[in-house]
Amino acid sequence: MERTVVDALKNPVIGQDEPAWAAWPDEALLDLPMCDLPLGLIGGFLEQPIVELTRELEQRGLLFRPNFWLSNEWFTPDGVPGIAIPFYLAHPRLAKLELTQMLEVEGGTREWCLRILRHEAGHAIENAYKLRRRKTRQEIFGESSQRYPMYYSPRPYSRSFVRHLDLWYAQSHPDEDFAETFAVWLTPDSLWEERYRGWPVLKKLKYVDGLMEDLQGVSPCVTTSEEVDSLSSLKKTLREHHERKRRHYGIDRQLQYDPDLKRLFSAMPSHSTKPSAASFLNRFRREVRRKVASWTGEYQYTIDQVLEDMIQRCRELDLRVPSAEKQAKLDFTILLTVHIMNFLRSGRHRVAL
Repeated sequence: MERTVVDALKNPVIGQDEPAWAAWPDEALLDLPMCDLPLGLIGGFLEQPIVELTRELEQRGLLFRPNFWLSNEWFTPDGVPGIAIPFYLAHPRLAKLELTQMLEVEGGTREWCLRILRHEAGHAIENAYKLRRRKTRQEIFGESSQRYPMYYSPRPYSRSFVRHLDLWYAQSHPDEDFAETFAVWLTPDSLWEERYRGWPVLKKLKYVDGLMEDLQGVSPCVTTSEEVDSLSSLKKTLREHHERKRRHYGIDRQLQYDPDLKRLFSAMPSHSTKPSAASFLNRFRREVRRKVASWTGEYQYTIDQVLEDMIQRCRELDLRVPSAEKQAKLDFTILLTVHIMNFLRSGRHRVAL
């Protein structure tokens, strides 16, 4: 199993080289301003993925090398040939806090981190060579001037876009489409010509392939090392940061689950001695959340909100589990997956950018 940035905390050693806050409980740590986190990119979890991305660019004959810095989240600023990396990946204690607050650590494994780095490198290389201004790029991917949505409703079965990051991210905006296509092209042994044979998106991949061949050995025309929203400039506390993040990835809490829950569980007096559905769901909440996230690509935090609402309705309706636990567990996992996929497909649930 691939090690994660959180694994380093399984046997923590807090010594002279560790900051004092590494031993603090969550409640104390949450009140620490982000700018008071003296973190770096060298010597920890992030060093190896950054080295690997640099090697992949070099192997493609590209002179472009993005600048990297720590910030509050993953992003590449407009016009800047560099990549901002979320601070929590720079220290396992902060990754553990992220897991507690958001139920997952985005980019917290080597492979996941590399996938995101390749995507952001796609944005950064466009900035470095001003590729968005090229007419052919605009014709194939669309214009960057299109309004950037706060949310989008993906089409899971479209063959006009590559599939790299979860949530069909390439469909959100022309710039994301290019970055995702570049990431697939850059990934070693991705076999994109074979994988996407017969798909309309193959035209995009071949364009990127030819474009990158033209850029081999060419120095970038934009070389600024500006660090937008660097960690040292962020005055919010970790508590304020996570509260804002949870609001951003929230859902419409007015969704109704009663009909499906009543079909799966029972409120009949004859089943009053059966196990409580609310308690039953609470017992395997983490397991089903992870499984549905894996199947749908949805954020665990969003799925957990749906679970919380369902558990609350089971409690209010005093629903019971009339069937064998194994079958009820399977049936509920399928039910939750269907709800999540329906939200994604219908637009009732929109993916936050």
